[in-house]
Amino acid sequence: MNKYPAVFRDLLWYRENVPCMQACPVHTDSGRYVQLIAEGKYREAFFVARSPNPLASVCGRICSAPCEDACRRGAIDSPVTIRPLKRFVTEQFGAESTDPDSFKDLLAQAEDAGCHRLWHLSELRNQTFEKTDKKVAVIGSGPSGIACAHDLALMGYPVTIFEALDQAGGMLRYGIPEYRLPRGVIDREVDVLQKLGVTIRTRSPLTEEFNLQALRNEGYQAIFLSVGAMRGRDLNIPGSDKDGCLKAVDYLLNLNRGYRVDLGKKVVVIGGGLVALDAARTIVREFYSPMEEIEKTAEAVVGQPALDAARGAIRGGATHVHVVSLESFDEMPASQTMQGQEEITQANEEGITFHPSWGPKAVLGKDKVSGIDLVACTQVFDAAGRFSPAYDARKTFTIDADSIIFAIGQQVDLSFVSDEDGIELTPGGTIKIEPDTLATAAPGIFAGGDAAFGPRIAIEAVANGKTAAQSIHEYLSKGKVSKSVQVEITKIPKDDYDMFAGYETIRRQAPETIDTGRRTGIAEVENVFDEQEALKQAERCLVCHVDTIYDPELCVLCGRCSDVCPERCLKFVPLEEVDLPEEQHQAALKHYDYQEEGEPLTVLLKDDTACIRCGLCALRCPTEAMTMEKFNYVEKAEA
Repeated sequence: MNKYPAVFRDLLWYRENVPCMQACPVHTDSGRYVQLIAEGKYREAFFVARSPNPLASVCGRICSAPCEDACRRGAIDSPVTIRPLKRFVTEQFGAESTDPDSFKDLLAQAEDAGCHRLWHLSELRNQTFEKTDKKVAVIGSGPSGIACAHDLALMGYPVTIFEALDQAGGMLRYGIPEYRLPRGVIDREVDVLQKLGVTIRTRSPLTEEFNLQALRNEGYQAIFLSVGAMRGRDLNIPGSDKDGCLKAVDYLLNLNRGYRVDLGKKVVVIGGGLVALDAARTIVREFYSPMEEIEKTAEAVVGQPALDAARGAIRGGATHVHVVSLESFDEMPASQTMQGQEEITQANEEGITFHPSWGPKAVLGKDKVSGIDLVACTQVFDAAGRFSPAYDARKTFTIDADSIIFAIGQQVDLSFVSDEDGIELTPGGTIKIEPDTLATAAPGIFAGGDAAFGPRIAIEAVANGKTAAQSIHEYLSKGKVSKSVQVEITKIPKDDYDMFAGYETIRRQAPETIDTGRRTGIAEVENVFDEQEALKQAERCLVCHVDTIYDPELCVLCGRCSDVCPERCLKFVPLEEVDLPEEQHQAALKHYDYQEEGEPLTVLLKDDTACIRCGLCALRCPTEAMTMEKFNYVEKAEA
């Protein structure tokens, strides 16, 4: 007999059952700030978004949003627009707003209405940190370095960030195009960091001479290595060394540092990830024209509306950009997230041509690039999921090109590390660390972000920085921070429980984008939600913090709850038809003093993936055996 697989849940499962929060690497209570927006409580929503994330304003624009990919609403129709809703509140209260110090209220007395972890501002303020003169060096000012310095400064440590390039921001500034992330937003986030007392030394790369030992000699007692992956990987095919071939990361770094790169009129980008998209969409915005006067006008008024007008005039046939990927559209790394899918849509709108399931065979041309030969790719991964591309040599075609850009991966430059440092490297060229603490083999040296894990999304890097800050504090204070979890459970009277009218039929709507004719230069493509759009999108949240709680002692087996459920996620079945873990099965028999010859036991099963929190089951129940209850979890540091 086929049985229903089931399991009894423990108390912490209800925290895990808020999938957006669990998927976020810093455990932002995304659902809670979305719910607060729906209630019109925008400042409170900002506090929930900012409390765990020192780069909330940046993430509101460019986060890959693993929260959206995990959103339970996505299994029903489409995920909630969590990332754009974050931007909606940061534009009012974040670093880029007219009230950039709003977050300081969290350090004083403002409440964070969401679930808390120890690294939330609302919890850091309640921990006792003694002012110390133990200096910490952070190498790299990308998201990981900024997050680490932010939290350490709040703990009372004197922190200095060493940045190799001219301005702070790391790959946020030098790798992400400005049409996605305005530089003013980065500047404001860095300003907040400096107001907390963090020192930033730009143009200070680590070298063989100015190395880790030199930092030790300057009195730094702990070091966090968070250098970004700013070196592109090579593609070894015939002709890849010709004039006109370059790496995507080099192209973006040069442009973002103010250097012009002349690619010609026809460009092919090789790769299927977000860096390939960033490069391709940036190329579309870098127009070239033989019309001397338009060039002069553009150069004379850089950053002004006239530049966009001049570029718009020559946009038509100036540049044709192709993106070639081994993967099919469904397999492309960029299409694995909701955010990536929306970027692909925008790239198509901008006239970029995609060639999925094709691989580069050879770059053509005598000395200078003239084109590229492609071969059909029939398989990217083998049955075990390993990268193992296969090709059909009978199917080939050629694209004419003036330039070829390779976006096939990035790596970190760790040439400053010497044997004397005691740091171990992995076979992949990253720093070997202890995963839970990010400690390296060298005492007092920690690593995260690209340096330890290779290229990763910004919010993962932020989480690494916050983990490193906790570990550095424990290292320097010579004590382990222990924690407890407090669970707050609120029973909601059934007559008071209500969802927004029509919430289950509201469709996902991404923020509007500017017209393709205006997508020139550094014009930001995505608009912020207006208030009505934000309210409507926030109302789609299924409120996973609230769950149906069943008390079998009160149940009269009338079946009304399962009958009224619109999603058919409740079902009464005999115990013998349920496949429970043996320990739980025996516990159930013991609890009810079950005897083989006695009355049969009945189990109420619930498919939580299908529940839309409508509350009809609780409303219909005549005995209050089914109730709606809200769960909130707060981590506390123990003395």
